[in-house]
Amino acid sequence: MLRGAAAGAAAVLALLATGCGATTTGGGAADGETHSVDEGFTVGLLLPESKTARYDKFDKPYFEEALAERCEKCELLYQNADQQTSKQQSQAEAMLTDGVDVLVLDAVDSEAAGGIVKNAQSQGVPVVAYDRLAEGGVDYYVSFDNKEVGRVQGRALLEALDKAKADDDAEIVMINGSPTDPNAGDFKAGAHEVLDGQVEIAQEFDTPDWSPDRAQTQMEQAITSIGADDIAGVYSANDGMAAGIVAALKSAGVDDLPPITGQDAELAGIQRVVAGEQYMTVYKSIRPEAEIAADMAVAAATGEEYDGGEHGISKIEDGSGEEVSAVLLEPVSVTVDQVEETVVSDGFYTVEEICTEDYADTDFCKEMSES
Repeated sequence: MLRGAAAGAAAVLALLATGCGATTTGGGAADGETHSVDEGFTVGLLLPESKTARYDKFDKPYFEEALAERCEKCELLYQNADQQTSKQQSQAEAMLTDGVDVLVLDAVDSEAAGGIVKNAQSQGVPVVAYDRLAEGGVDYYVSFDNKEVGRVQGRALLEALDKAKADDDAEIVMINGSPTDPNAGDFKAGAHEVLDGQVEIAQEFDTPDWSPDRAQTQMEQAITSIGADDIAGVYSANDGMAAGIVAALKSAGVDDLPPITGQDAELAGIQRVVAGEQYMTVYKSIRPEAEIAADMAVAAATGEEYDGGEHGISKIEDGSGEEVSAVLLEPVSVTVDQVEETVVSDGFYTVEEICTEDYADTDFCKEMSES
């Protein structure tokens, strides 16, 4: 994926070199002022929250690095909304007031973000939706195939239940993501496509703000209702909530944890995977996503049309019925057997970061120390 993103970036740079600042029919900049890479322009990056470790640790620095490579004289303005819709709206308004030339928006609430999109477009400022699709007719969107994320999680959970020789009437708990996050709805839908009719979903919750604490409380409720010994598996939409789920099960005296899914390949999630406390996580290689977002931002600001490079462009509809040009990347399932070939091989984490003192005695860390 990293090599593919680099190839796509090269294609965009070649395109921009032949016509920086020319107005075309592609991108919102065609309706406003166009800019050039040679002179530089200002890009605003709005990320949604800090409870998930990825945004400040990976998304922001990867995007910043990619933008600098594509536009040396460009300036980046950055804000994190801390999962507050009103805060993100204020941040966007401040950036527009400061004269930002293109917005890259990872929405806290996709419907509410429609106001940000319309406000930007009224000022001739194009908007790139990053990771989450905002409503209002954004110029471009880059993310992962979010229903496939849910399917990957669902298939992994069924695989784990099969390995554990779970009964045909095995009961599971589903703990989904935030109801205001459109991605969470896609994860949930994809998981149901795989799980429905295969297992009994005894309890299901949506989790405001993707809160690990709320997930822990929901899991405690499920344990009280179902009984800890009768829970064969847990669908958790991400790694942060998986931490709360594990805490609830351990507090209930469960030593042999059922298989639990996750997403984001957070360091703590990977460590739980190698320790056998979490069955899997979904790895979404953030660097190519951030690089494509930078490509889209540069294209939109300069009035060029981004064609998606080797990934191609898909046409999808947002929640308001607007058609959006999108690049959707493929997610990867990571069990303990795939840790080395994914997050370690890609340089996402080093073995030393994973194999701290608490995890040094795991089979994975022992094998890595011997190799």
